[in-house]
Amino acid sequence: MRAANVSDSNTYRLLQKHLDKQAVGFPATRSGAEIRFLNRMFTPEEAGLALHLSYRPSSLGTIMLTASGEFEEERALKLLDSMSMKGAIGFKERENEDNWFVIPMVIGMFEAQDGCPTEDFLKDAGEYMKTIAFSKSILATEPSQMRTIPINVSISPEHTVATYNQINLLIESSDGPFVVLPCICRESRAIQGEVCEVTSRTETCFGMGSMAAMVLRRGHGREVSREEALSMLQQNQDDGLVLQPSNAQQAEFVCSCCGCCCGMLRMQKMLPHPVDFWVTSFQAEINSDICTGCGICVKRCQVNAVVLKGSPAKAVIGRTRCIGCGLCVPTCPADAIRLISTELETVPPMNEEELNDTIMSNKKGAMGRFLMFLKIILRMRK
Repeated sequence: MRAANVSDSNTYRLLQKHLDKQAVGFPATRSGAEIRFLNRMFTPEEAGLALHLSYRPSSLGTIMLTASGEFEEERALKLLDSMSMKGAIGFKERENEDNWFVIPMVIGMFEAQDGCPTEDFLKDAGEYMKTIAFSKSILATEPSQMRTIPINVSISPEHTVATYNQINLLIESSDGPFVVLPCICRESRAIQGEVCEVTSRTETCFGMGSMAAMVLRRGHGREVSREEALSMLQQNQDDGLVLQPSNAQQAEFVCSCCGCCCGMLRMQKMLPHPVDFWVTSFQAEINSDICTGCGICVKRCQVNAVVLKGSPAKAVIGRTRCIGCGLCVPTCPADAIRLISTELETVPPMNEEELNDTIMSNKKGAMGRFLMFLKIILRMRK
């Protein structure tokens, strides 16, 4: 990471403010962690061009019009390619034309370093993601960027399950391509000397469609067939990982997450009512009459939603904590657990662009984020 001069610092601050106006946001901090991260991801010239991008994909022609002669077209194209190839901005092809767009810290620039995160990168990213400002920005995103869908074996015949809530149908309905990626959360913990408690496998996250095409263009990940993707996702479910696709009917990624490594699930575990900030169509229900209190479901749960209570001990589901992943259902020896549909099933936006538009239209201001955070603090004190 190069040292920045005063002019460079102004450019990075302008970029921070520009990114903060996008759908997910990129808030300033007292420590300046966000500027150090941007300095690592963008050169000053790249940062200057990124000021002319938004979260909506734009063609080179549109970008040149927005930049109003600030960059020559050939130079702009080289800068766009440089930024997209290192995961600082997004790229997709639309109607046979290249398009570029800014991406958030999460899900975006952080995950784009899959397979090659350096300790210095993880330090800078970690310092920013641990700030209260960043946490408030992520929690204020409405709807959330990801959602939880149940593992296949937890869905019973009486469930009427939409395509977007079934992992197999999500994969089968995608036009492809498909790419498998190392989980950067698990890699980050490994670099810190911590071992995942759920699986030793690192290739557990998937991209498909335009996101997979972008990843493959950058030379990241490993392309797999549809059948390989389905097989590996089944292994993820068997290992006990939570399925978390992007919150769109036409999902472009599926993360398979554990409560010990995943940044999102770890954040959820710290919240008093995590379901307030997450999208799920199911929750687990326990038949206490046949529950034997074996505790397997407690260990299987990745968000601390199950506890043993009473004498004799019985499993109890925390309604404000259960995200409906279904991991507890198939491993219950007494068949005492089932998934039930939530009262307010939400239909996700059609695609990533519609999701970002929805997030943008629901974006909270500084006061809204403060009141949300105050509500969390008050609930923690109860």
